[in-house]
Amino acid sequence: MPKYVAIILLLLFSIKASASYVLIPMDAEGQKEHLKAYGITYWVLEKQQKVKWLLNYRGGSFLMPDSPEIQKECQIRGVSFEVISDSKTEQILTDISSPSKNMDAVVLEKAPKIAVYSPKGNLPWDDAVTMVLTYAEIPYTVIYDEEVLSDQLILYDWLHLHHEDFTGQYGKFYRAYRSAPWYIEEKAKAEAMAAKLGYNKVSEEKLDVAKKIRDYVIGGGFMFAMCSATDSFDIALSAEGVDICEPMFDGDPSEPGYQSKIDYNKTFAFKDFILERSPMVYEFSSIDMTEKRRIAKESDYFTLMDYSAKWDPIPTMLCQNHTALVKGFMGQTTSFDRDEIKANVLVMGENKSNGEARYIHGIKGKGFFTFYGGHDPEDYQHRVGDAKTELALHPNSPGYRLILNNVLFPAAKKKKQKT
Repeated sequence: MPKYVAIILLLLFSIKASASYVLIPMDAEGQKEHLKAYGITYWVLEKQQKVKWLLNYRGGSFLMPDSPEIQKECQIRGVSFEVISDSKTEQILTDISSPSKNMDAVVLEKAPKIAVYSPKGNLPWDDAVTMVLTYAEIPYTVIYDEEVLSDQLILYDWLHLHHEDFTGQYGKFYRAYRSAPWYIEEKAKAEAMAAKLGYNKVSEEKLDVAKKIRDYVIGGGFMFAMCSATDSFDIALSAEGVDICEPMFDGDPSEPGYQSKIDYNKTFAFKDFILERSPMVYEFSSIDMTEKRRIAKESDYFTLMDYSAKWDPIPTMLCQNHTALVKGFMGQTTSFDRDEIKANVLVMGENKSNGEARYIHGIKGKGFFTFYGGHDPEDYQHRVGDAKTELALHPNSPGYRLILNNVLFPAAKKKKQKT
């Protein structure tokens, strides 16, 4: 009998010794397809397998159990990977856990269900989030006002707000595009939608949409917004019950002295902003830095903050990258005035010399929100009608990586933030 026990023990030892893991490196040198690497991670989570996100280790690498299927999928998608032994894995995790190392291993538990708030038709611009989700092969569902107002947000873990205007001013495109067929058509569609849903004005309908999204976040949802969806969302909440729209937008004059009636307590991120009254100005408020910037394109960069992985895992996750310096890019809302950001909101990316924040994050109730200024991380000044970005030409984009960090964020087993 001892002979058989020895054989069994030898077999068990051999199996353990031969166990291996797949490491998907995310540093600049080790990965040729950073964006698709997130898609592989999501795909593994969909298979009910857990993944470790190695914060600050080789650019925020991913560690998962080895299997022929995973290796094959990496090869098909062109994602760089390394097969490492069980002992090598233990060595890496031990090194990461050292108190002297600003690293941590966060467990990703399940693939989040993703919703993109976007009109169903084709608009004359492209949305960076839907482009990168498609490129990374991460599935998502497009929803819009009817779904939001019928409480379908509870079906999703993560919500992206498309380039959107929640104030009912049709993106403040009036001056340049009021005669353009697409503008006329989109305005008519918005008015028809509002009427169908029982509203007299688009602004009233969009306010109720914003309030439903607010409640979704407070209840524990994850909301990510870019460009004009960021400030127009907060402005709509702050102007509840106040008419800030001029006649060409809603058929009657705005309310006299409306600026004094704005309630900053209702916003997620911004305070003390001044609304832009003129319908002829392509701007919502003083939150946006587009017209205040004095930065040449060649020197337009912003810096990601460095957080403690063990003490502040949430902002650390959201800032994972293979570089701390990210190219700037413009949008209707390019960046945020530092002086108009609430004290309890984290500024995770900034251009300090210009006093502007590019990438911010906060907690609202049981949920989280991230606002990212600009329209397209690889198209410096995307204009209406411009061709969409081909992400196959930018597979290692640091700016797009920030979006995908937010996509995986709801999958993480949360640890309480310490600071």
